[in-house]
Amino acid sequence: MSPRESIALSDSVPARERRSDATTNRKALLHAAQLVLAENPQASLDTIAQAAGLSRRALYGHFADRETLLREVIALGAERFNMIAQTTDDTDSRVALARLAARLWREASAVRATANIALSEPHVSETVRALAPLRRRVRELTDAGMAAGAFRRDVSPEVLAILIEETARATLRQTRLTTGSDPSVIARVVLSIVGLSWTEQAALIASNPDIVA
Repeated sequence: MSPRESIALSDSVPARERRSDATTNRKALLHAAQLVLAENPQASLDTIAQAAGLSRRALYGHFADRETLLREVIALGAERFNMIAQTTDDTDSRVALARLAARLWREASAVRATANIALSEPHVSETVRALAPLRRRVRELTDAGMAAGAFRRDVSPEVLAILIEETARATLRQTRLTTGSDPSVIARVVLSIVGLSWTEQAALIASNPDIVA
């Protein structure tokens, strides 16, 4: 095919169709990046492109370099996590916290990818800023639970919120736990941190089965 014929063929593809293909490829690359980086934070661009079923050249058509892609993965994950936090509004702080944890569990690949990226020093502050709404929601639930007498009060609300966040992050990063596991696992973990016994956890989940449905 001559260059003139190639140009003619390209021009014959409707602009709307080209935009649709580009959007699909970008979504595929970001999804692949989440999955791959969740397993290996040092994964190459070639590995990510292959996981998306695309070429390295196609990847560069959307992301100038690896750092650009990583920032996009952080932003994508944070947007999803913050939305979950904002829409988890049960009046019972115990239920809200368990539901928030279970919903994040279902986003395990995105959580692990974001957490793995954040292990790299250049991305720590960026990740912290991006997840500020989620962190605020955890603190709000901590304050409400302690004020209601539902959460332990032997530590400050600030310390308890940190304990919840760090424990949940560590659990969510464990592929041995999150792969095919019951989301009640993470719900029970965070409820344990705030002071509920295993029998209280079981009773709460049994009376609110939609938390882990």
